Amino acid sequence: MPARTVHASQVTTTQLVLPNDTNQLGNLLGGTLMHWIDIVAAIAAQRHSGMVCVTASVDSLNFHHSVKLGEVVTLEASVNRAFRTSMEIGVRVTAHGNAKLPVRRANTAYLTFVAVDEQGTPQPVPAVQPETEDEQRRYTEALQRREIRLQRRPQR
Repeated sequence: MPARTVHASQVTTTQLVLPNDTNQLGNLLGGTLMHWIDIVAAIAAQRHSGMVCVTASVDSLNFHHSVKLGEVVTLEASVNRAFRTSMEIGVRVTAHGNAKLPVRRANTAYLTFVAVDEQGTPQPVPAVQPETEDEQRRYTEALQRREIRLQRRPQR
């Protein structure tokens, strides 16, 4: 199975924060953001593998800045590295109020997805071929995060 580039499966989506997406303070609900992150990451994993992919874990979800009602949120997902049947997906979330305000990083997240067949059995996925220095850095760091995940995993 030939390796695939990061660019081939990248996903970018945009959301407008509406009243139903916010808490009493007018901030975007964390659960709503987590839902958006899971969707964009799943699409990137599916594009990379060509198969249905399921969420195996969410490594970290870091909230850098709150996002307010009426702001525009952009979510960018990339496959950082593929292992045998799993892939680490990195998601970067930015927000801005309008075209005159600077874009700021609101959140980052790392998720692991597994490609599965119709019976839910994990399936092999193509390797990732990094092309840029940034992609190579994320590729290397993904292995380090995987080793930490495996150490934290409960013994069976």
